Amino acid sequence: MRLSEIAVVVAATAACAPSSSEAQEALRSRLTLPPGFTISEYAKVGGVRFMAVAPDGAVYASRPEAGEVVRLVEADRNGQAESQTVAVSGLNRPHGLAFHGGYLFVANTDGIVRVRLGANGAASGQPERLNSYSGGGGHWSRSIVFGPDSGMYVTIGSSCNMCVEKTDRAVVMRYDENGAKGRVFSSGLRNAVGIAVNPVTKQIWVTQNERDNIEPEHEDLPPEEINILQDGGDYGWPYCYGNRIPSPDREFHDPARCARTIPPALEMQAHSAPLGITFLDRATMFPADWREDAVVAFHGSWNRSAPTGAKVVRIRVRDGKPVSYEDFITGWQGPNGRRWGRPVDLVVHTDGSLLISDDAAGAIYRVTRTDSR
Repeated sequence: MRLSEIAVVVAATAACAPSSSEAQEALRSRLTLPPGFTISEYAKVGGVRFMAVAPDGAVYASRPEAGEVVRLVEADRNGQAESQTVAVSGLNRPHGLAFHGGYLFVANTDGIVRVRLGANGAASGQPERLNSYSGGGGHWSRSIVFGPDSGMYVTIGSSCNMCVEKTDRAVVMRYDENGAKGRVFSSGLRNAVGIAVNPVTKQIWVTQNERDNIEPEHEDLPPEEINILQDGGDYGWPYCYGNRIPSPDREFHDPARCARTIPPALEMQAHSAPLGITFLDRATMFPADWREDAVVAFHGSWNRSAPTGAKVVRIRVRDGKPVSYEDFITGWQGPNGRRWGRPVDLVVHTDGSLLISDDAAGAIYRVTRTDSR
């Protein structure tokens, strides 16, 4: 290893150094969780967004602004990552990550790439470009999941707040597992960011960021959504919102079209900006009655006079469908609306704990139970 490479590893390891007990207590004092749960800092990762857990238990996290994916390793099983190294670099605003068929797949803003990882957990060669899709404009993030059919599903947000897209925008695309044969799977999705497979029904769920500046009640309209995808399904944007309610904008007001769309599976507080979603079936550190449910990260509003979001919510699931949601972790936003952190993504670690990324605070947190019940 060259001296420059050693310096990178040493610097990254120092940046990921375990927090002091005082810092961990300070974190717990700022965040509110239900009785029996506790939270700690797993690692410091600047600009962290989405995560994926490798088969060997290492945690991979995207850093879009740095154009890289980092690898976090918890060497002594103490609940904190002791080392952080760059696994893949030279990427174009990487966001969603997925492991499949021996590869790490990375959703860049303009296409999917994949890499083989070497024994050290880093890319063993240059990323292989698999496909291209629209980049630029608004809503740059792309997320990826592999379905039960081994198909690759990719979220691509709209280029605008309200417009009629003529390209592969405001959709979830389906490709084969090698990234070829792309087609629109579901449409009318203004900005689906979180994407996950329900472990029971095997259906694909997405979190949906709805439009801004609706008149006359933009503060609390339209609701954010969880949608359960259907092949060929149209979820309404830009013509309707909520339960097939036609847009008040004259150019998009089309009640007949709205009647043919699929309403959301669950409506949530407007402008919460729901991002990552994960199911808790493998969260063995959580109570048994949580493991049929899901959790969603609310990144938080940007244009609401009374800010909302910046929290993690529990999605109650019954008979394979979301029926309600409630606060799980709060405290990233103070009573005055100011935020010191913004949750982005969630993954269940191999030890059954829950990891949460925070791009504003530059951290990943770990949630566990304080008892075995």
